[in-house]
Amino acid sequence: MTEPQESRNIARAADWLHQADALLITAGAGMGIDSGLPDFRGPGGFWSVYPALGRARVSFESIANPTAFENDPRLAWGFYGHRLALYRKTPPHAGFALLRELAKGMPHGLRAFTSNVDGQFQKAGFGTDLVCEIHGSIHHLQCAAGCGEHIWTADDFHPEIDTDNCRLRNELPHCPHCGALARPNILMFGDWGWVDRRTMLQYHRLQQWLATVDRLVCIEIGAGTNIPTVRHFSENCNGRLIRINPGEPEVPDPATGIGLAMGGLAGIVRLHTAFASD
Repeated sequence: MTEPQESRNIARAADWLHQADALLITAGAGMGIDSGLPDFRGPGGFWSVYPALGRARVSFESIANPTAFENDPRLAWGFYGHRLALYRKTPPHAGFALLRELAKGMPHGLRAFTSNVDGQFQKAGFGTDLVCEIHGSIHHLQCAAGCGEHIWTADDFHPEIDTDNCRLRNELPHCPHCGALARPNILMFGDWGWVDRRTMLQYHRLQQWLATVDRLVCIEIGAGTNIPTVRHFSENCNGRLIRINPGEPEVPDPATGIGLAMGGLAGIVRLHTAFASD
């Protein structure tokens, strides 16, 4: 795309935002890259972050799997414990705050729908009632043995990781109700035991909000087609779509969608600058 065409698209998107009465942010893994969070697409990228798993030829799909907690819980929690500690210490990039500014004058405000489990939206100041985490949250735990529908916060769990071997050093977390091993309240690969109660409450709350909106704009950031949950939701929320994606910016209908082939933070900054200057 030429720079003049890109600038026209940015201006058109800013005009849509001025007309909107509500803003929906939908976000995939690409949203976290500008905060320095790893992208696990492809074994090369995954193993560069977890070399011990690379040496053992353990794929993302096999470690992000309930069977990993059955077969080797210290390895499974080495992976998830490292991620939990990483997400806790990583500050969200400036784009989160800029998105909140875009919605300030909109009568129905904003909401977020994300496949990310990192809690970055809440950390960036989005109220907990404004976010739908469709794959769950690493900041919450559940029983790995399936003793009930209980979900509890991971705040009291502070993992100590042997990063050379990707293994948990300290005590494994346990279910406070039955004493069995605890696992993250995250939808994993091949997962029939995920307790989705918390996520479904978030989802129904989001659907109720969408039903009140007349002139919705959806800004989608970093959501690919490999696991298309976020893209499907963006395309079916009955609003205009601004898709920010450096590799897959295509939209189903150019009359109601704009694709911006750029990174998440760069796209947000361009939109915010154009919006503020109108």
